[in-house]
Amino acid sequence: MLCTGNICRSPVAEALLRQRLRRGGVIGRVQSAGLLQGGSPASEHSVDLLEARGLDLSAHRSQTMTPELLRSATMIVGMAREHVREAVVQAPDVFPRTFTLKELVRRAESVGAREAGEPLEEWLTRVHGGRASKDLMGVSTEDDVKDPIGLPRGAYVTMVNELDELTRRLYWLAWGAAEGERAVEVAS
Repeated sequence: MLCTGNICRSPVAEALLRQRLRRGGVIGRVQSAGLLQGGSPASEHSVDLLEARGLDLSAHRSQTMTPELLRSATMIVGMAREHVREAVVQAPDVFPRTFTLKELVRRAESVGAREAGEPLEEWLTRVHGGRASKDLMGVSTEDDVKDPIGLPRGAYVTMVNELDELTRRLYWLAWGAAEGERAVEVAS
């Protein structure tokens, strides 16, 4: 999971997806990173709102996205187009498996859920079909999860609710229909 500072959106999405995978019995690794220098704790509102959902972000410390981290990931999910664009600039070979969360869910709903026995990589190839790197250009925010940093608590509530719904849909599309596949690698 990628975002700008790795203190709001991506750690929340990481925690929500990790919880869904654990509850579904899927063995995987979920990480988050950001474009900025690492070492910062998760935002106070993010910590509080996830604590109310039984998730603990208090130990989170941001980390900076690197080409090595990107290349080690099976799937890369950004919170905004700028995060996907930066990932592809740093590691061009990751483009076929790099999406914004909203784009991934939208495209996956269009091509269909991962089938039982279908490797995650093959499903991502289907989801990626028809995309071009030039699609990352421009400033459209259609596929972005809005950054709540510096906004009132209500913006964080909206962000957490949106990420909860998007990670629910992603889980169902990527793992829910392929329930026979339990041991898969999931990475940022």
